[in-house]
Amino acid sequence: MQHQTHTEHVHGHESHASHGHGPASWSMAAQATLHCLTGCAIGEVLGMVIGTALGWGNVPTMILAIVLAFFFGYSLTLRGVLRAGVGFRAAFRVALAADTLSIAVMELIDNGVIVLWPDAMDTGLADALFWISLAISLVIAFVVTTPVNKWMIGRGKGHAVVHAHH
Repeated sequence: MQHQTHTEHVHGHESHASHGHGPASWSMAAQATLHCLTGCAIGEVLGMVIGTALGWGNVPTMILAIVLAFFFGYSLTLRGVLRAGVGFRAAFRVALAADTLSIAVMELIDNGVIVLWPDAMDTGLADALFWISLAISLVIAFVVTTPVNKWMIGRGKGHAVVHAHH
């Protein structure tokens, strides 16, 4: 039995991107990146808040934020695939295949911006610079990660794997 992608189901036709033959749309890539960004942002903000509130140093706080970003990124995908009736092991493999590169790129860019931003690593939760630098770093990560997701979806990888299970 052939699975329909979300696009096929809604629009009643197959797109070349759904089979990995041809370019994916920028809209599809942006939606996949926004999905990834949501999980990453939840984990990133939570990690930064916990580490900063506990008075941890920059390195342990950043490690916690990255671990939580992967956790929440995978969790959001896992939740959707499990809802589609896929078993946990298979759903977990889908989440890993769909999100690993996207989350890794997003975290590299996001944390790279924070590290390079003057004084951003030395701010507290009450400082506007903490929130401004975090928000801007996530926007930059979104802009950089969207073409990565477009490339992956166009090759039947990344979130194209998730759409096969919807």
